[in-house]
Amino acid sequence: MRQHLIELVLFSTYAELRAERARSYLGLIWWVLDPAMQMAVWWLLVDVILRAGGPDYLPSLLIGVTLWQWMKSCMIHGGYAIWSNLNLIRQVHLPPLVFPIVAMLSDTVKFLYILAVLLVILWFVGYPPTPAYVGLVPLFAAAFLLSAGVGFVIAALVPLLPDLRFVIEQVLTVVMYLSGVVFLLPSVPSPLREILALNPIAVIMDAARGVLMHGQWPNWVGLTKASLISVVACLIGAFVIARLAPRYPKLAV
Repeated sequence: MRQHLIELVLFSTYAELRAERARSYLGLIWWVLDPAMQMAVWWLLVDVILRAGGPDYLPSLLIGVTLWQWMKSCMIHGGYAIWSNLNLIRQVHLPPLVFPIVAMLSDTVKFLYILAVLLVILWFVGYPPTPAYVGLVPLFAAAFLLSAGVGFVIAALVPLLPDLRFVIEQVLTVVMYLSGVVFLLPSVPSPLREILALNPIAVIMDAARGVLMHGQWPNWVGLTKASLISVVACLIGAFVIARLAPRYPKLAV
């Protein structure tokens, strides 16, 4: 049974990617253009207009926006996956957890394309690969688990409270502003820097910039803490979905 579920998740992820590419005339290009446009807006605002960016701001912003776009997409698309598939849940006996997992894996595959473009840009502007790139594996694993945990919790609650979607969008916007996506954590004065460093997303952002720009290995203590928080979030989210699973087929769309 477990093997069949894994095969189903992988096939559904592939089918979702094919369907999305067929629905979009730009296809893979749009997956790169979306974060690029967001980065351009922040660069113009912070670096050009306010002149508050600094010499390394543009590549730092590129890394932050790319990584956040992936994490936010996993949270949002995974979080809405059960709610948007309620009709299918009524017809097919499947664990509801399958739907957010498929959505998140689909977004992760798209992120890999964007990551390849990001790496090429960084190499071109003077940030070559280093042995510290190995640290990206646990770093991205922690980022995915954290996004999945948040997405699972959202996925569990949105079918019961659909209007919660509008609150979630605003909350994630605030989280972005407090997570070092558009600013550098070391540039924040104490004691605010220490407070922001409690945010696991900020720890992941800072570690990713250290690896990709300066060849620094991640802070393993901070990354371990972020990973533990991520695993706990996943377990809580999966538990809530499992407890609420019998209610989803009875809900109206």
